[in-house]
Amino acid sequence: MSLPPLVEPANDLTVDEVRRYSRHLIIPEIGMTGQKRLKNAKVLCVGAGGLGSPALLYLAAAGVGTLGIVDFDVVDESNLQRQIIHGQSDVGRSKAQSARDSIAEVNPFVHVNVHEQQLDSSNALEIFAGYDLIVDGTDNFATRYLVNDACVLLGKPYVWGSIYRFDGQASVFWAEYGPCYRCLYPEPPPPGMVPSCAEGGVLGVLCASIGSIQVNEAIKVITGVGEPLTGRLMIYDALEMSYRTVRVRKDPECPICGKNPTITGLIDYDAFCGTVSADAQQAASGSTITATELKGMLDRGDDIFLVDVREPNEYEIVSIPGAVLIPKDQFLTGAALERMPQDKQIVLHCKSGARSAECLAVLKNAGFADAVHVGGGVLAWISQVDPSLPAY
Repeated sequence: MSLPPLVEPANDLTVDEVRRYSRHLIIPEIGMTGQKRLKNAKVLCVGAGGLGSPALLYLAAAGVGTLGIVDFDVVDESNLQRQIIHGQSDVGRSKAQSARDSIAEVNPFVHVNVHEQQLDSSNALEIFAGYDLIVDGTDNFATRYLVNDACVLLGKPYVWGSIYRFDGQASVFWAEYGPCYRCLYPEPPPPGMVPSCAEGGVLGVLCASIGSIQVNEAIKVITGVGEPLTGRLMIYDALEMSYRTVRVRKDPECPICGKNPTITGLIDYDAFCGTVSADAQQAASGSTITATELKGMLDRGDDIFLVDVREPNEYEIVSIPGAVLIPKDQFLTGAALERMPQDKQIVLHCKSGARSAECLAVLKNAGFADAVHVGGGVLAWISQVDPSLPAY
């Protein structure tokens, strides 16, 4: 359905702005009034990573007058495969500052606010209050629920996108006119069930595909043209090159936007979504070793069975010497148990420690009481033991 324009027009455009935005101005649906609305708009992008990079660049190029960037991370070399707002010279720099500088090159008429802090329940409402629309470029469920709830409480539209490997999704959640993110996903998936892009990977160009769709929706909401993705979920398959949309209905029992909301303020979203399951937390308690401790065990020739629970393609990138590859799914199905020796201590590791903690819980429940896992996984091994190895 068509929605009214989100933003009132600015008073005027300068001669330089008319020259810059001329291809917008000659589109009847945008025109001078629509471009003035873009100039007057204040848009916050949560994250300056895979989705945030193309979103920020195209929002700036479109002439959105004020852009906010929330990001507390620094640029890593592994980001450059998809996070096109950053360059080689930005490695080690603040992502928010790097993005601000790139935006200035794209469009000097855009004012940029930098929020170099981790978004959480203590600051989200305050930060969001200064903006008309929120674009979500994050890749974790806790932040998505946080952004959604803050937008519902403040009555702001939320342009959402999600990417994984070759698949992307996008929608516009605006409780005043349709469903919110909780209407689509009432509960987060069980911890460890859905891998992140850091675990499963993402086709770099997919970020541009979904990020540009998010900007397209933001422009439509700001100017009031077309039919935004409110009440619809767009699903994109890059391998098949197919787009399809699914209707999403407002849930009258939704705990935050339904008829009788039970969520009236922001909650602890890390606790709500969980990083690892309760079983994994319990298993890892007292059974976690450091990468340095593992190095000592290997140097002494301790009789251990070192297991890498990552995926084969991750193992090809980098591995700890002597580790046997048995992917996590074989632990979850129980198939890995028959390969576990009874006369050796089992040591598990993954990329960062989350997946190995889940596998450790399986082993503990199967009676392998002395099994342990490596906190920080192969990334800790690289940083603490062998920095010559490639991180990913």
